[in-house]
Amino acid sequence: ASVGMSRRVEIAPSVLPCDFSRLGEEVAALEAAGVDRIHWDIMDGQFVPNLTIGPDVVAATRAHTSLPFEAHLMVLTPDVMAARYVEAGCSRLIVHAEACPHLHRTLANIASLGAKASVALNPATPASAVAHVLDLVDMVLVMTVNPGFGGQQYIATMEPKIREVRRMITERGLTDRVDLEVDGGIGPSTIAAAAGAGANILIAGNNDPISSKGIDMLKAETFFGVYVVSIRANWWLRGIGDENVHECRSIEEAKAEAQADY
Repeated sequence: ASVGMSRRVEIAPSVLPCDFSRLGEEVAALEAAGVDRIHWDIMDGQFVPNLTIGPDVVAATRAHTSLPFEAHLMVLTPDVMAARYVEAGCSRLIVHAEACPHLHRTLANIASLGAKASVALNPATPASAVAHVLDLVDMVLVMTVNPGFGGQQYIATMEPKIREVRRMITERGLTDRVDLEVDGGIGPSTIAAAAGAGANILIAGNNDPISSKGIDMLKAETFFGVYVVSIRANWWLRGIGDENVHECRSIEEAKAEAQADY
């Protein structure tokens, strides 16, 4: 059975699969496709192997969309970098519990900058790592891959941890304040399971082969079941015209399949 939730469910695409030579156009296209926010994967080459996006690049795209930006700081020194990403236009900063020896202080610092503070957990990190900071965050991110690379396979064994974090949020009476996000391997074949475990924000960004048929993202909208909204994930369909984008299944078929899982 799924863990009940009442938070609005959102789709947040990562920019990693985008064409970096035209990022402004890409974020505008994502907004037109119907996504809810833009997720920036910030990697420093130390906490994770890759080196990705600096604050000036984020700032250069800010005028191209009205969607909120969130920066996922996969970095060893989030306190040093936080202000620059807020200045670049990110309204939410996500830091890793593993990178913050003084997590309480780091989250308070982000809030003092005027941004929403969130915390991420790597696959091997237990849910208990956020137990004493839930009152300081607006979101917990459960990684369903090890951070650092796009295109990885979803780790289904993270679903019990998603359920545990959802339960912690509910038991603390924070359901109306704290979102639960998942990141890694999210696509048409995995999104229902992640939402069913209790996630209400889903990071999309995998180059899934099923995209050759056209992508319909599943979007959870109810307390008990997962209803489906068709969202064309155009960043997975590079070079394919709208006339070739079609639903992989009907809304009713997808809804019935999702509800059967709960």
